[in-house]
Amino acid sequence: MGIMDRISRLVRANVNEIIDKAEDPEKMLDQILRDMQTNIQTARGQVAAMIAQEKELEADMKETRTLALQWSAKAQRSVEASRDDLAREALRRKKDNDENARVYAQQYQAQTQMVEKLKGQLRQLESKYQTTMSQRDSLIARQRRARAQVQVTQSLTTLSPMNPTSELDRMERKIRSQEAQASAIGELASTGFDAQFEELDYDVEIEEELAALKLGQGDIDDELNALKAGGSSLPDARSEALEPGATVPDPIEKSDEVGITDPPIRANQ
Repeated sequence: MGIMDRISRLVRANVNEIIDKAEDPEKMLDQILRDMQTNIQTARGQVAAMIAQEKELEADMKETRTLALQWSAKAQRSVEASRDDLAREALRRKKDNDENARVYAQQYQAQTQMVEKLKGQLRQLESKYQTTMSQRDSLIARQRRARAQVQVTQSLTTLSPMNPTSELDRMERKIRSQEAQASAIGELASTGFDAQFEELDYDVEIEEELAALKLGQGDIDDELNALKAGGSSLPDARSEALEPGATVPDPIEKSDEVGITDPPIRANQ
């Protein structure tokens, strides 16, 4: 491959790349529709011209046929009038008109076929134009959706190249740090006079509860002392319950009577 061929291919490749990047589907569709409309107008003009030629050929064919009939009639009258020279001339002109009519007929037939072909192509072009017109809105909508999707994807990609979960975790840690700072500031602010009064109220409540506990302990001690005092006064109450003049039996003697002996003393006592 020569140097010029490589340079030519490189230039064409770069130019095509620039053109591809510069193409806008919406604008290209509008331009395609404009080109199609221009082609349709041109085709209509060509078809109209071909139809006009067809009409002219048809008229020439009919005219030559009419002339041929007229010269045939003149030749017949010339023969009847014994004018052979005029009959020959009439027959010669009749023959020329017949030949021209045959040529016109061939041209008219070819022209008719060509006109029908051009009309079919024109109908196809118009149908394609109508189809493109009907598809234009849907194609443009698809192109706009694709463009929006590309833009959103690019925005998401450029927004955070890292994992979004890590970004959320980082934001959460930052928020927790701010909440801790706010709590610390609030705790420092609570060391004012109001907080001190609340602490005093709290101490008073504790002292009252402690006094109530102590009071309850005193009641228990009083009950215990009362029980002890009641135990020491039991002999007096028993003596008061005896009849007048009765003697109180001696506990020691009573124990001798019933055979009660002192329990053995354990060695570990």
